[in-house]
Amino acid sequence: MNPGTELIKSYFPGLSELQIEQFSRLQELYVDWNSKINLISRKDMDEFYVHHVLHSLAIAKVMEFSPGTKVLDIGTGGGFPGIPLAILFPDTQFHLVDSIGKKINVVKDVVKQLKLANVEAQQARAEELVRKYDFVISRAVTRMANFYPWVKNKIRKEDFNEFQNGILYLKGGEVDEEMEELDKSYVVYHLDDYFKEDFFQTKKVIYIPWEDKR
Repeated sequence: MNPGTELIKSYFPGLSELQIEQFSRLQELYVDWNSKINLISRKDMDEFYVHHVLHSLAIAKVMEFSPGTKVLDIGTGGGFPGIPLAILFPDTQFHLVDSIGKKINVVKDVVKQLKLANVEAQQARAEELVRKYDFVISRAVTRMANFYPWVKNKIRKEDFNEFQNGILYLKGGEVDEEMEELDKSYVVYHLDDYFKEDFFQTKKVIYIPWEDKR
């Protein structure tokens, strides 16, 4: 087991042998792809399991998706946070979307190599999608005032998870001014409450419940 996988297992001790194998293969797959297209900076690749895998899994520290949950990952890039979460929640369906085709090609290959049956990858813009989901996830692709209009009509009304359906957004730095701009209720989870690595000191998950119930 590589040190990165040991790190993941220390925070998520209930992993199956298959999940451990899938997490352990992630870095070699991304190193290979990174040599072909510039997906991840060299500095980030040196800290791959902290900066990308564990950061993605921070959403799982905030809530666990129930089996059958449908999750949309907008602006997934090379597959974050969607792919690590799909490994952790094999009974949850993930739809990973990015507007850049070469990034989606990477996602499709990683999904194929890891045999992730619960992931669909698509080159598209958020506003083109017509399906509805229980949760929308993302890693700070834009300001929330821009992001929210893209996805607010993509969230189902019927809840069956611990949390009300909504948005789970990974973001760093100060968030209050940006969220006040949106004028919606939200909860901020500080990731240094869950992880001891210095990287997480300014990192957060922002949860925005879908409010417009009828």
